[in-house]
Amino acid sequence: MGLIDIINLLFSIIIRAIDIYSILLIIYILMSWVPASRETKFGIFLGKITEPYLGFFRKFIPPLGMIDISPIVAIFVLNYLISSGIREVYRLIIASLM
Repeated sequence: MGLIDIINLLFSIIIRAIDIYSILLIIYILMSWVPASRETKFGIFLGKITEPYLGFFRKFIPPLGMIDISPIVAIFVLNYLISSGIREVYRLIIASLM
């Protein structure tokens, strides 16, 4: 296995982890619509995983009345800004190795 193969594997794992985390964020957000679902073992587990990331955005983005838009911003940042940045770093690394 060459260096490029290792880099490909590493970056594909990172991108896949971001995709899975995005899905977990969406599930956690949707759980807020179902009363007491966040108090289940699964809800508590998701809260431990997602609240640190969501909490960062909640510090800066206040709710608009009854609507909390910080999860939307958090998912956007994760899926578009962070993923795009990682893909660009990948492209630069691969280009420098060629």
